[in-house]
Amino acid sequence: MAYPQSCFLVIITLVFTFTSAEIRRTEIRSDSRSTIPLDEFGFTHFGRLHLNLSQISFSPPEPDLSRIGFFLCTPDSWILVIEQLQSQKIHCPLDSPAVKTVFTFNHLKRTTTYDTVFNVTDANQFTLVFANCAGGVSVNVISVMYNLNPQNNRRDYLSAGKTNLPSIYFFFFLIYASLSGLWIYTLHRRKSSAYRIHFFMLAVLLLKALNLLCETEDKSYIKKTGTPHGWDILFYIFSFLKGITLFTLIVLIGTGWSFLKPYLQDKEKKVLMIVIPLQVIANLAQMVIDETGPFGQDSNTWRQVFLLVDIICCCAVLFPIIWSIKKLREAAMTDGKAAVNLMKLTLFRQYYVVVICYIYFTRVAVYGLETITSYRYAWTSVLAAELATLAFYVFTGYSFRPKAHNPYFAIDDEEEEAAVEALKLEDEFEL
Repeated sequence: MAYPQSCFLVIITLVFTFTSAEIRRTEIRSDSRSTIPLDEFGFTHFGRLHLNLSQISFSPPEPDLSRIGFFLCTPDSWILVIEQLQSQKIHCPLDSPAVKTVFTFNHLKRTTTYDTVFNVTDANQFTLVFANCAGGVSVNVISVMYNLNPQNNRRDYLSAGKTNLPSIYFFFFLIYASLSGLWIYTLHRRKSSAYRIHFFMLAVLLLKALNLLCETEDKSYIKKTGTPHGWDILFYIFSFLKGITLFTLIVLIGTGWSFLKPYLQDKEKKVLMIVIPLQVIANLAQMVIDETGPFGQDSNTWRQVFLLVDIICCCAVLFPIIWSIKKLREAAMTDGKAAVNLMKLTLFRQYYVVVICYIYFTRVAVYGLETITSYRYAWTSVLAAELATLAFYVFTGYSFRPKAHNPYFAIDDEEEEAAVEALKLEDEFEL
């Protein structure tokens, strides 16, 4: 299988070409847009914006430099600026009293470089925007946004609502590390009833723990220095592996592999061959979105690609569970082992519902929470997503854990008769 390996190598190569940081570098080359959003940040009352400009040049004839510059605006003020432009009350965003002008290019004094620090005393979520209402300018921009701790004057390069993320990620790392240890103990204690799928579950747990550890270090270094010092590379590697193994695990459990049968059918293999390459694309899209920032070139396109691919993956992993439920339903009526198949059927139905809830909550509900929550509490959406993921992992492990008396096999006559009656009642209810 050279294809997945080659895709993995492509991903790793792409990762090493990126530089993740809260310190953004942007090149503007005669861009025709009058407003170019560069970055956003949640400031406290002790916020700072450091701008470094280099390779400044103008296309002849030299434009009106007072109509070119940088400003900060909140989401509400940006809506007001758009309304003012549409009603022609203003002709340039720099003229609006709703924005905070950082500086205009008429302060450059004929230099090709410029460096300035702007104090932000209003606690709010601000977007840094480059306004060009005159045209004909090229410039390299390094923007550094941070908050100062008033007690020790230390810089915090994480947005006000995200400064708690290192602690949150480390807390969940400890939980998953503990779960991994518990799972290893369970496998050792119940060797006779452990299947290959149980060792695959252990791999998923370990990758999730390592992913959280790298995320902790990544955010910790960004918080202190503005750059991740290479931890983003490890984070993307383990995030890539964790995403693929998790979706593969759902497919394998959904098909009943190792529990119900030691093999995969052709259509089930096709699901895996669809899900794995799509996860490669999804991880690539997520990397581009993270590295280029919320307003990077083509970031909206990559965000749409990520959303579409993620939805396809989530739908694809549901089909094997549906197929297993259908087969178990048919087998419960025909092979004379109603109790065995009924227990399997109930378990797979429960798992189907839980997978649906997990997908809905982490893809829809968490996004909604992130949208409506104040920037000060941006960490709550991360906490909610991690709690939902933890609940899903715990449910999956508990439901499909190694058992000394496996319910798939050990059934007595009374349970068999009770299951048959239950199936008859279910048929009458459906009719």
